[in-house]
Amino acid sequence: MVKSIMVQGTASDAGKSILVAGLCRIFSQDGLSCVPFKSQNMALNSYITLTGHEMGRAQVFQSEAAGKEPDVRMNPVLLKPTSDRKSQVIFNGKVLANMDAVEYHEFKPTLSHKISELYQELGAENDVIVLEGAGSPAEINLNSRDIANMGMAKIADAPVVLVADIDRGGVFASIYGTIELLEPEERARVKGVIINKFRGDKALLESGLEMIENLTNVPVLGVVPYGDFKIEDEDSVALKNVNRYYDSSKPLDIAVVSLSKMSNFTDFNSLELEPDVSVRYVFPGDSIGNPDVVLIPGSKNTLEDSIFLQESGLGKEVQKLREMGTYIFGICGGFQLLGETLLDPNQVESTTGSVKGLGLLPVETTMQETKVTAQVKGSVGELSVTGYEIHMGETILKEGCQPFSRITTENNQPVDRLDGAVSEDEKVYGTYLHGIFDGSEFRRDFLNKVRLDKGLEPLNQVTQEYSEFKAEQYDKLADILRENLDMEKIYEIINQSEEDSNGSLH
Repeated sequence: MVKSIMVQGTASDAGKSILVAGLCRIFSQDGLSCVPFKSQNMALNSYITLTGHEMGRAQVFQSEAAGKEPDVRMNPVLLKPTSDRKSQVIFNGKVLANMDAVEYHEFKPTLSHKISELYQELGAENDVIVLEGAGSPAEINLNSRDIANMGMAKIADAPVVLVADIDRGGVFASIYGTIELLEPEERARVKGVIINKFRGDKALLESGLEMIENLTNVPVLGVVPYGDFKIEDEDSVALKNVNRYYDSSKPLDIAVVSLSKMSNFTDFNSLELEPDVSVRYVFPGDSIGNPDVVLIPGSKNTLEDSIFLQESGLGKEVQKLREMGTYIFGICGGFQLLGETLLDPNQVESTTGSVKGLGLLPVETTMQETKVTAQVKGSVGELSVTGYEIHMGETILKEGCQPFSRITTENNQPVDRLDGAVSEDEKVYGTYLHGIFDGSEFRRDFLNKVRLDKGLEPLNQVTQEYSEFKAEQYDKLADILRENLDMEKIYEIINQSEEDSNGSLH
């Protein structure tokens, strides 16, 4: 039997992903080989592994916290919504089909055995697995075919810790209601409760903690406060917390255009490390103002987002800024949107056959039925760059632009191909490389071009590598959890779950 513990939540955005990352960090610090696992993830933010497989970014940062290379087996099923009704279903890193909610609900039982096999493979290679649920285990209308919460806990025979977000209010009702809605067998799996995102004096909670323990017969393992750390959010729910205002104390104003089907907005997190940069997000109705750089992120439905830019007025504002000489930088779908035309003859992403782009780069994109998924290395001029590609479009360059980069390695294999496009005046950039700003040398080189164009001296120091910054944040998170959780009890829960264990994990 695989030693494990599963973190489930009373609702979405209760903090499951962050807590899993923190536990993975703690177990890794304690000398254990640990990996995260989430059987089913719904997110537009994804990542490409060294083997060219696609997985959710939450399991990527969790695996980083555990000191492991991201492995697609950590996230067997990834659902990427393409519309309000349909999602692209990715299994074991490759596109399986597009399904609506009813089709997928009927299909889920066929995945259970395959998910179990992948889970057991990981278990055979590691000391402990920290599983993450999805949404809430109390979705009683869906539980008969569940593979993400208690359904997965049964497959893994894992004990469950229930996480509740106190910042939303009604924390005790959500804990009690969730546990009471579970079946008796499921209720018996819940070995502890964690109250998350607390602000204030914990002493005020003591009476409530005692009462909820008496009501549920489940111990409270800790109360976790809001922490001073920055860890990537993969869910679109995180967008409610993004900055929307320019910090005038910073000389460079960078505006990210928020698309209706925006994906991989984590591409821009590393820019916030720079001391001279203020990153803000612009939504419909917001004033885009006069930024130094406009960033266009990826999109899961580029044609619909092209229409969104037109109808929201954001497209016209970006075009006006281009005329004023503002730097414009698009990544993946954002690169496609900068072009003249987007074509989808086979309705891969949309029922719209073709739409006009922003017309800021002389390129044309045609959607293909085969998705490109590749982790790559290459160069931009004399600078080395790394990143990953996830796209269904093929983009052709016309006269009036040059390639952005040369790709020399793809999924660990040597290649020689060109990527992206740059306008003749080097003010408009487009690339398929997600993570292009994570490399400190390219990031600083690009920002210094913007500084020089603004009449500012370049900054010569290279900022901390993003990977080093993230490692520091994982350590901060682990410290917070050690201080506020009963880790001895958590180790006890894990050890009790492994009936044939001959000793303690800790």
